[in-house]
Amino acid sequence: MDEKREIRNIASQVIADEEKRTVEGYALLFGVSSDGLPFEEVIERGALDGVIEKSDVFALMNHSQSRGILARCNQGNGSLSLSVDSKGLKYRFEAPKTALGDELLENIRRGEINESSFCFDVEKDTWEKKSDGTWKRTVSKVGNLYDISPVYNAAYSKTSVYMRGKEQAEAELTRQNSENLNEYYSNIEKSLNI
Repeated sequence: MDEKREIRNIASQVIADEEKRTVEGYALLFGVSSDGLPFEEVIERGALDGVIEKSDVFALMNHSQSRGILARCNQGNGSLSLSVDSKGLKYRFEAPKTALGDELLENIRRGEINESSFCFDVEKDTWEKKSDGTWKRTVSKVGNLYDISPVYNAAYSKTSVYMRGKEQAEAELTRQNSENLNEYYSNIEKSLNI
C-alpha cells in the first residue's frame, strides 16, 4: 500500500436491506475526535470538498481487493454512491450477487460487521501539542479517497505518514523552544554586558 495512504475506522452503523441487497453507512464523520490512535484526530467539515469528483473509490471488505470489489465510484459515477452531508461521508451500494457480496450481507445480518472504515491521503493538516502533552491533528483537506470498507474489526492503523507528520511537528516544537532558549540567554548576556 502507498505509504501516504491512511486508514481510519469509525463506529457507525452499517445497514443492509437483504431483499434489495442495499448496504449503507457512514465511512467518515466530521468534527468527531478519534480514539485508538496515539494522538487525537479531527476531520473538519469541508475537508472532502471536490475530493469525490476526482477520486476513484472502491467499496471493499476490510480494505482488501484480493477477493474482489463490492462497488466502485469513479469521479462521482458508478455502482457506489458517495455523498457528503453535515454529518460526514455517507456511502450506499447494492451488494453484488457474488460470494463476497453474500458474505458481506450475512455478516451484517449476524452483527459481525457493524462498522465502517476509509482509506485516504491528506493534502492539508495541522498539528498542535495540547497542554496535557498529547498531540492533536486537524485534517482540513483530504487529498484523495481510495476506498470505503465495511469492516469486522475497527482498529486504527498507525501508518508511517502519521508518525512522520507527528515527528515533524515535534521537531519543529523542539527547534522553536531551542531558539527561544538561545534568545533568552543572549538577552541575559547582553544585560550583564558579557
